[in-house]
Amino acid sequence: MKYTIENIDELNCRFGESEPVEVLRHFMEIYGERLALSSSLSIEDQALTDMMLKIDPHVRIFTLDTGRLFPETYQLMDKTNLHYNIKMEVFCPKTESLQCFVHEYGINPFYESIEKRHACCQVRKLEPLARAFQGLEVWVCGLRKAQSVTRADMRMVEWDERHGLLKINPLIHWTEEQVWDYVKNNHVPYNQLHDKDYPSIGCEPCTRAVKPGEDIRSGRWWWENPEHRECGLHRQ
Repeated sequence: MKYTIENIDELNCRFGESEPVEVLRHFMEIYGERLALSSSLSIEDQALTDMMLKIDPHVRIFTLDTGRLFPETYQLMDKTNLHYNIKMEVFCPKTESLQCFVHEYGINPFYESIEKRHACCQVRKLEPLARAFQGLEVWVCGLRKAQSVTRADMRMVEWDERHGLLKINPLIHWTEEQVWDYVKNNHVPYNQLHDKDYPSIGCEPCTRAVKPGEDIRSGRWWWENPEHRECGLHRQ
């Protein structure tokens, strides 16, 4: 059976409160290689990687290498491949597009305006993501409602209008504590920056450590208002 935008409410009634593994198994069995996890190598995505590979060791998992990631993130990418004996797909920005962007705006223009930051994300993330989506019908994400104000209204199953895909958020109702419990109980590799007060990790210039009591996403694009702190991957 192939689901469409008309099935979203029905699917949320059915799976809205389901355990992540139940949701994953259902859609993985139906869609097979037309489903993939887009991993940022966050603890959420690492937990999903572990769950999905236990269901099907050949499931498709890809990540976006923006060229501005932390060394620890590249180390985790390698460690994850070795730990699970997989070869995670890596999508990078197009060289010519990136060169044109840097020539026009400079190397770090994202601090100057939201528009320039979104333009950087477009070149480094959104265009590679569109290539990664070719042939896919289901996009699995590690989003959680508790992560930020921009994600509070997200549901277990959504329709991504921009790409014409089902978007599945198996951990949408989980707390950060639940994710960490899963990661530690299942010996899942994770980014060592998490042990240095980096709860959310993206590109190095756009990520900082957070202070005790701060929102877990406050270290991402910290110079912007909270309602703007998305890269564009999850903005309709």
